[in-house]
Amino acid sequence: MSDLTRPEHAPADHPKLPKQMIGVLLANLGTPDGYDYWPMRRYLSEFLSDKRVVDYPSWKWQPLLQLIILTKRPFSSGRNYKSIWNHEKNESPLLTITKAQTAAIAKAMSDRYGAEVMVDFCMRYGNPSTKSKVKAMVEAGCNKILFFPLYPHYAGATSATANDQFFRAMMAEKRQPAARTVAEYFEHPLYIDALAKSVETAYARLDHVPDVLVASYHGMPKRYLMSGDPYHCQCQKTSRLLRERLGWEKGRIETTFQSVFGPEEWLKPYTVKHVAELAKQGKKRIAVIAPAFSADCIETLEEIQGEIQEAFLHAGGESFTYIPCLNDDAAHIAALSAVIDENLAGWLPKRG
Repeated sequence: MSDLTRPEHAPADHPKLPKQMIGVLLANLGTPDGYDYWPMRRYLSEFLSDKRVVDYPSWKWQPLLQLIILTKRPFSSGRNYKSIWNHEKNESPLLTITKAQTAAIAKAMSDRYGAEVMVDFCMRYGNPSTKSKVKAMVEAGCNKILFFPLYPHYAGATSATANDQFFRAMMAEKRQPAARTVAEYFEHPLYIDALAKSVETAYARLDHVPDVLVASYHGMPKRYLMSGDPYHCQCQKTSRLLRERLGWEKGRIETTFQSVFGPEEWLKPYTVKHVAELAKQGKKRIAVIAPAFSADCIETLEEIQGEIQEAFLHAGGESFTYIPCLNDDAAHIAALSAVIDENLAGWLPKRG
């Protein structure tokens, strides 16, 4: 916390206050506290009870969720988390990576603005909670907060629900700071460039050129697209911009969607089915990238490198290359820092 001082001209009995500064609060999806049954159940219950994620009527969904789904799914999800868990630090890879991203961005902001900017992170589900971090920033003297959901593409189930939780946290504060939220950055030149560099680096390490680069994005029910969610269109544009930045002809990048859940139709093509079709079509060497994820997590470390890779190899594929998320790569940190700079405009001058 900042050093406490009394406001100028305040009486002697006025409470001391921290020096005012600006908070930058990064937000990601979330993580269970552990992979055993009860931590997994708490996490999944919070996640799957979010109306932005599953919008079925509560009277229909909650009995199904609490009495059936959450009696079984914590075991299977727990096994998946255990397979990727950072056992040394006893935390999920997403938490480890988000901590590293936060430290790198904090260093970049310190270099630009000195001690005038405080950088921290929160999770939409699980810990550290959004409410706890907003409270900590207010207590530290942040009279302005820039809230940054780390999702390149807007979706109701990601960016919107993170913003919802942020504003709920703000409702609990007696003295609310001024607030801004960062919009999606799916077409930001530095983000596209960081993606392209990750592809170029990965391809340079291979002794062959993959037949296709599959850009696998997290899926959503198709009806969300039909009701106005821009996610699908933004994903398509990211793939196109990436292809153009790489200087590739059409057909070398294909856009697919993963993590399908429930009985209804989701955005297509489904990654797990499409990679199998590619193998059957004779495209035996593919690479997969996940542009919608700012950090590697269960969907990339377990789903892509497990179920999706197995589907491709089982269908006759020969070489499967996963290109890691941008994580705390220097080009990614530079892109995120540039987005923050743009959104801090008018709040303080840039230094250096």
